[in-house]
Amino acid sequence: MIRAMDKIKGVNPSRILWCCEDLGVSVEELAQETGIALATLEKALEGKDALSVKQLQKLALHFNRGLLFFLEDGPVSEERVHSVQFRTLNNQKPQLSRRFRTLVERTERQRLTYLSLREDLGEPVETDWCPESFTVEAPRPEQAAQLARAWLGLQPGQSFADMRAAVEAKNILVFLSNSYAGQWQIPKESPIRGFSLYFASFPVIFIKKQQSEGAQAFTMMHELGHLLLHRESFVDDEEDFHSHSANEVAANRFAGNLLVPETFLKQLDLQRFPGDDVTAYDRFLEDDARRWCVSPEVILRRMMDSGFLQQEDYQAYRRWKQSLPVIERESSGGSRYRFKEPVRVFGKGYVGIVLDALHEQRITLARASSYLDNLKIADLRQLEDTHASI
Repeated sequence: MIRAMDKIKGVNPSRILWCCEDLGVSVEELAQETGIALATLEKALEGKDALSVKQLQKLALHFNRGLLFFLEDGPVSEERVHSVQFRTLNNQKPQLSRRFRTLVERTERQRLTYLSLREDLGEPVETDWCPESFTVEAPRPEQAAQLARAWLGLQPGQSFADMRAAVEAKNILVFLSNSYAGQWQIPKESPIRGFSLYFASFPVIFIKKQQSEGAQAFTMMHELGHLLLHRESFVDDEEDFHSHSANEVAANRFAGNLLVPETFLKQLDLQRFPGDDVTAYDRFLEDDARRWCVSPEVILRRMMDSGFLQQEDYQAYRRWKQSLPVIERESSGGSRYRFKEPVRVFGKGYVGIVLDALHEQRITLARASSYLDNLKIADLRQLEDTHASI
C-alpha cells in the first residue's frame, strides 16, 4: 500500500514542464500556487523521486489532469491531450486564460459523461442533430434563421428557458455558467460571453450568465449560428458581437433574424419611434424586447438592417449606452436553492440522464453528486424529489 507521504517513483518530469508551458506558468509560480516547496519541484524535474502522493495529487488538480498522466513515459502528444475543439478555440484566441481553458476541458468531459450515461441506459449516442436543410450547403444567415426558427418550433412570447429547452430538444447540450464563483463560472470581469464546441453528435453551447435573459438568448442563438452555418467550434467575447469578420457578422445576423423575424418588426409602431432622441429608444422598445426575450439593441440592429433606422442613429445609441454606468443585478437563489443549480447550469436533459442512471443503479450517489457540480447529498435528494416537476 502506498501511503500519502511516500515518494512516488517514475514521475515524468517532461510532463510537468509541458503542463507549465501549456498554461504559461513558471516552476516558481507553480510552487507558489500549489504550496509545494520549490526545492521539491526542482528535484522532481531532475528526475528524482521527490513528490509524495498528496503532492502529485495537487499537481494533477492544478493542471486538470489525472495522476497517471504524470507517470506515463515519453513526451506529451498534444493531439491526444487536447481535442480538436479545444485547439480550435485556443488558435482563435491564444490569450485565453488558464481558468477558461480549464473550463473548456471540463465542459468536454461533462459531455463525455453525458454520452457514457446515455449509452449505459441504452439511449443512442450518435444521434444526428443538424437539420437536413443545412447538411448540403448552409443557407444565407437570414434564410437560415427562418429555417432554424421553424425547426426549433419557436413561438412569440417564449422565455429564455423555453428557447433553451427547444435547442436542447435537438440533441444540443446547452450549459449556463454559475452565477456564483465556482468551477462552472465565467467570471464577471471576463469579456467572454460564450463558446460552442462542434461535434457530429451532441455539440455543446456554453453561455455566460449575463445581466438579462435577452442577452443570454442572443448569445445562445449566436453560438447556434456558428454550429449550423460554420460547422466549427467558436469562442466569442464582447468585441466579437460587434466584429466585422465574416463569420461573426453571419452569426449575428442569424441570431438577430431568428429572435426578431420580419413579422415581429412589422408589429412596431414606427410612426411613434423617437428617432432623434436615442435616450428614449430603450423605453419605447421595452415591452417588445421583454415579449421577444431580446435586448432593445437587438431590435435596433434588426431595424437598421431592414432600413428602418439610420446607422448613425444606431451608433449614437451605442455611444450613449456605453456611457451609462453598469448596474450589477443581484443573483437570485443562494444556498437555499442550491439543489436547483445543476438544472440551471447543465439543463434538464443532462440532469435527467444523471438521475435516471442513479435510479437504475448504474452510478453511485457519490458519483451522481460529482456529475452535478458536487451537489451535497441532501441537496441531491431534494433535486430528486422535484425532478418530475422541473
